[in-house]
Amino acid sequence: MHAAGGRAAGSASVGLDISQWKYLSSEAREPQMHAILTIEADGTENGGGAGPVLAQVLVVDCSSSMAYPQEKMRAAHQAAVAALRMLPDGTPFAVVRGTQSADMIYPRTTTMARASARHRARAERAVHDQIAGGGTCIGSWLDLSRRLLTESDAPIGHVLLLTDGKNQHDELMPLADVLEACAGRFVCDAWGIGDGWDGRELLRITSRLHGQTSSVQEEEALPREYEQLMHRLLAKSIPELVISVTPMAGAGVRYLKQVFPTEVELAPVDTGGDGRRRFVTRAWGDETRRYQLCLSADPTGRPRGEDLQLAVVSLDVPGGDGVELTPAQPCVVHWTDDVALSEHSDIQVEHFEQHQRLGEAVAAATDAHRGGDRDLARHHLGRAVQLAHAIGADQALGRLEQLVEVVDAEAGRVRLRPGVAAVDFEHLIAASSHSTYGPESGSADGMVAGGPVAATVRCPACDGKVPAAARFCPLCAHGLQEQP
Repeated sequence: MHAAGGRAAGSASVGLDISQWKYLSSEAREPQMHAILTIEADGTENGGGAGPVLAQVLVVDCSSSMAYPQEKMRAAHQAAVAALRMLPDGTPFAVVRGTQSADMIYPRTTTMARASARHRARAERAVHDQIAGGGTCIGSWLDLSRRLLTESDAPIGHVLLLTDGKNQHDELMPLADVLEACAGRFVCDAWGIGDGWDGRELLRITSRLHGQTSSVQEEEALPREYEQLMHRLLAKSIPELVISVTPMAGAGVRYLKQVFPTEVELAPVDTGGDGRRRFVTRAWGDETRRYQLCLSADPTGRPRGEDLQLAVVSLDVPGGDGVELTPAQPCVVHWTDDVALSEHSDIQVEHFEQHQRLGEAVAAATDAHRGGDRDLARHHLGRAVQLAHAIGADQALGRLEQLVEVVDAEAGRVRLRPGVAAVDFEHLIAASSHSTYGPESGSADGMVAGGPVAATVRCPACDGKVPAAARFCPLCAHGLQEQP
């Protein structure tokens, strides 16, 4: 990590590091450079300034399905109350009842209340007074949240949304249109409870609104989870951080996406005449996030055998005069005709691409199970187990083993456990969106004292590209333990 120079004691800082495999083939049809940006914020607890940093909307699903079993509604009440009690005095807040419409249950006005002992107590009573009844239109819940947070003067707007069902009344207020209106306005974390919610629907919301999707398998766990989430949220004091990517001549920005700790869509907010792209990230505390950058590159007329600057990555904290920032960092390319160099990729890039393939296998298994094809679901879960085992993703492997009995991890042979239900796949999807991080980057340019470090190797059995640290080839299951 490149530390920001001259950091004052007690001030906030944001650091940037770039990990990439710089060697590209000059003969490739459509050369692309992939890199992982690691951004780390530190000391943000001193960057809040005067006034409340957070404005909070709590959305509680009160649809009729929340009535049974009774533990769901009880847990929803207790979790909302736990979150309310953690709000510092002066925090703008509101509680929204979600059914086929969205209604304010506290305060009973069109504006948010300010947290105080009196307002918190009244809001708690309003929460406990709620009974289940009605349908589900998540678009209306988010639209009311947007209108409330638009009026708030707090720099960070946050929605904490709980649901136990699918978005069955989408025609009343289409979610796609609402997400378009809400994007960039606030952060939304969404929780699934019970057995009728749709994991990918919640991921669609949180990925677009820079939040996280989570779930609880036991209702009584929800209040504690809300407390932990609020604790992390109240520690955030940087409302937004802008990542700017300026490509050099012959290069272009294809995309930038967050890959750790969760997968988040990022769309450029504006462009410059020089091809620059600016990406806004939301609500930072003391934390580390990683982003995958993809650049197009054209070797025409470019020299071979030397490092060339392909793009420049810089950070900006709007209004953050007291935040020390790492200077802009280059992303480079080294055009080569040496296949032994150009066939490899960066170890961090390969890690997150394998994690993405694992998520795709989980999604395919979910689709197959929804369609009633248990054999196909088992096949895709076996592929997920194979990938998780190959890259050493032990947490993901543990979650998969709740659904399957592993017969042979290297070959991807598994058996579905008796009693596996549809909601088990939804929990798996939600958990799979929280990416892991394993590899350590040697240096920003992929070099060590003895020369370049290969992040991938060729499998001697099938010639597929395999992570250098893999125990076996995830493509053909050939053992790699004896490979150099």
